[in-house]
Amino acid sequence: MPARRPRLVAAAADNALAASLAALHAQLELPGPFDPAVIAEADAASRDVRPVPGDGLADLRDMEFLTIDPEGSRDLDQALHLERTPGGGILHYAIADVPAFVAPEGAVDASARARGQTLYAVDGRIPLHPTVLSEGAVSLFADQDRRAFVWRFELDERAEPTRTSLTRAIVRSRRQWSYADAQHAVDDGSAPPSLAALPWFGAQRALREQERGGASLNSPETEVEAVDGTYRLQRRATLPIEDWNAQVSLLTGMAAAKIMLDGGVGILRTMPAADDEDVAAFRAQTVALGMPWAEGVPYGEYLRGLHGDDAATLAVREAATSLFRGAGYDAFDGAPPAQTLQSAIAAPYAHTTAPLRRLVDRWSLVVCEALANGRDVPAWARESLAELPKIMGRSDQLASRLENASLDRVEAALLHGQEGQAFDGVVLGHRGDGARVQLTGPLVSVKVEGLDAAPGSTVRLRLQRADIPTGEIVLVPAGADAGGAVSDPAGPRPKRGDLTTRGPNTPDPSSPGAIPSPEPRNTPGTGSAGAAR
Repeated sequence: MPARRPRLVAAAADNALAASLAALHAQLELPGPFDPAVIAEADAASRDVRPVPGDGLADLRDMEFLTIDPEGSRDLDQALHLERTPGGGILHYAIADVPAFVAPEGAVDASARARGQTLYAVDGRIPLHPTVLSEGAVSLFADQDRRAFVWRFELDERAEPTRTSLTRAIVRSRRQWSYADAQHAVDDGSAPPSLAALPWFGAQRALREQERGGASLNSPETEVEAVDGTYRLQRRATLPIEDWNAQVSLLTGMAAAKIMLDGGVGILRTMPAADDEDVAAFRAQTVALGMPWAEGVPYGEYLRGLHGDDAATLAVREAATSLFRGAGYDAFDGAPPAQTLQSAIAAPYAHTTAPLRRLVDRWSLVVCEALANGRDVPAWARESLAELPKIMGRSDQLASRLENASLDRVEAALLHGQEGQAFDGVVLGHRGDGARVQLTGPLVSVKVEGLDAAPGSTVRLRLQRADIPTGEIVLVPAGADAGGAVSDPAGPRPKRGDLTTRGPNTPDPSSPGAIPSPEPRNTPGTGSAGAAR
């Protein structure tokens, strides 16, 4: 499911951390405020583009759409309406009509192409579009008429689409639900029909994912909380409705990919299957950790069975990220690309449901709407498709660097002042001449140079340095024993230095979070599926 981004959920950082994060923005040359010309064009579009039916816009305001997002979200890309029918269901999925407000080759368009996506850090976000659009005229707020691309799926009892259409329309959401409130309403039976039908839809789509051979590596979301001038990291277990809601976006992305492949033009989000060497290494590691991945069991099924935060499970999750590398974008006009599958989803897939926060989705929507209705793809979209993979690749790398470096500095702030103290941790995997270790408290993950201990073993480490300005953390084995290992849940094993795994703070830069998600997390400050993924 969606990638788990760390986010700041309480008071602002103290001066040292705030200064470090501000310096990071300058170091990474992150986008600053929008130029006056961009703001002026966005202001004009917010006034001039009216949500009025006609001129090819269907009137769907009588349909009771709703949005489901994290508490406090303002950039609302999606609204849904789901009803059960005797043969299955009908899903309408409204996506904010960003193209109506962004003139091709205008100032807002040029700015968005330079940015690529909304950037998230623990101290805030840098939006893709001016907020007068992304948190104003385009966002699908409740009780407001809004322009949208509306996908319509006729579903059988297995929640498989039997007919798909796409049209531009005027919609009106009835309520903005938080995940927590929506889950509570489903649980206590007070949910409106669209929410009440989501458990059926989500469960069926999860089964279809399993049948395809898709994989979800579900990990808790990490939150950074400021309390009384200090900081702590805590894990938040995701709610079932978050996964059900994500399946709506996954279905839509797969439908978009099919339309573009059938039409011979478009852009896909792709990821190659893991190579045999990585698969063999991961399988060996699961055996060594006492959680063997049996022959004949699809890797998606194995990953879905990983639960808990014990040492072995943490190490297996860490090792599993080696199977999800190389995500990228492939544009085509004519013959399809050689690689069409997104291997974690086990199907062709396209980013199309988050145009307020991700550049490429604007193209996907325009291309799909034209193809679905038998019209020519607009020239501006067709002619610029080939530019998108490079733009999005560069933007993904920057987003990954920002996320990782921000979290490094928060972790250093968590440990600062505790130099000389000892901490227990779990070895996640080897990296170069050291090992990646997850401390058991606080929830800090760090590479320990020269540590020779098997993945899944527990170690005791002493903090030598925690530098907030750079995010550098230096931990060394606290004991005199070889490698500092104190226990090994799977018993004695030979060292596995050849089984290198990626640390949770160093994902594949082309695939933030390792497993691509169907959409970036829509958080107020802030993998199957986990793809801003």
